[in-house]
Amino acid sequence: MRRKTGRYSGYIRPFSYLLDLIIVNILANFLLPETLNIFSYHIFITISWLVIAWNIGFYEVYRYTKVIDILANILKQYFIFLIINFAFIGFYLKFSEPSMMIQFVTISVLLISMAKFFIYFALRRFRVVFGGNFRRVIIVGNGKSVEQLEDFFNENPDYGYKLEHTFNLNCNKKEELEQCFQFVMKNKIDEIYCSLADLSNTDINKFVDFTDNNLKILKFLPDNKEVLARNLIFDYYDYIPIISLRNIPLDETANKIIKRLFDIVFSLLIIVGILSWLIPILAVFIRLESKGGVFFRQKRNGLNYKEFNCYKFRSMEINDIADLHQVSKNDPRITKVGKFIRKTSIDELPQFFNVLLGDMSVVGPRPHMVSHTEMYARRIDKFMVRHFIKPGITGLAQTKGFRGEVETDKDIIYRVKFDIFYLENWSLLLDIKIVFLTIYNAIKGEEKAY
Repeated sequence: MRRKTGRYSGYIRPFSYLLDLIIVNILANFLLPETLNIFSYHIFITISWLVIAWNIGFYEVYRYTKVIDILANILKQYFIFLIINFAFIGFYLKFSEPSMMIQFVTISVLLISMAKFFIYFALRRFRVVFGGNFRRVIIVGNGKSVEQLEDFFNENPDYGYKLEHTFNLNCNKKEELEQCFQFVMKNKIDEIYCSLADLSNTDINKFVDFTDNNLKILKFLPDNKEVLARNLIFDYYDYIPIISLRNIPLDETANKIIKRLFDIVFSLLIIVGILSWLIPILAVFIRLESKGGVFFRQKRNGLNYKEFNCYKFRSMEINDIADLHQVSKNDPRITKVGKFIRKTSIDELPQFFNVLLGDMSVVGPRPHMVSHTEMYARRIDKFMVRHFIKPGITGLAQTKGFRGEVETDKDIIYRVKFDIFYLENWSLLLDIKIVFLTIYNAIKGEEKAY
């Protein structure tokens, strides 16, 4: 999987989008005639530039991406953008000077390319000179492919990988694998590269389980046999093939932007349209029935296991075990007002402020209180995988009946299964479907809503 946790790309890419669109629109204003300096045309070139870029992967530049691949995408962007602009002026406007359009597109792409390569090489230089933005990696296995990858990491520090150790698995494989796992945790390793030729299916499963449960990145060096799987991703470090086993759609920048825009628009609609008048009304009823604040704040684990303050309407009497014991059926701590707002899921609405702040998403795996997260991480296999994306106010598991109190291990196991399915198969349509199902279930009433 491609992970960019805590890396520069989370900030560089939005900056690149903004810079490129500014360049395109400013040059259009200065280089094209007044007939094209209209609001609709600027909207057109903005949207068309982004759509083309997302489809050809113009902004999908990673530390191992070759310069030739960047140049190829620049040429694709140039010719497609030029053709679409000619199509626009040919269909909507009488425009008799095609050279002006060619000049505009050419200068735009040249300036954007210069900025793109400046960022690309500046980051490489930054890694070498200052030692920043490095990913700590280990390699597991033997053979020529392992030696090639070792050479690649050691000879190319500008790519930003720091090889900490190679485990050759020459003697006692079971013991060496255990040492490998301990080394990863002790030295805060980011990525593990395994040679498939040196691992059995059981060994591979051990690595998959270990990395899933500890939020580490796992990649494989293929052997000379054909490797088949439904969700494989191939990348190349120089000319060395690397395999990732899990594809997470929300790792892609375009999908992140789409989901974030959906979150912002939807949360603003709820905050302005509902919470603006509901908060004062509920505040009166909550405070009349019991002493304490209107809102309940609780530490929960979010994206990449980071803690954040999750907000809810207070539905219980003030108590010392709120952060330790989950609410159960007929829980004496729940107030009369609390019973109603929990039954209708109104108590969750303040979490739209968490969504607006960026700690949560409208749809995603439900976050657990910190003490429960630590407990389930020890007991339930792959529980930590759900922290690869932002937690949500609602999720696929909740629409399938796995919400509320965890009565048996089956409840949390199925919740994790649905969460993993969601993060591997995300789409905007799936988010919309889950939102509608959540609203429908809230109106209908759910057995575990207490």
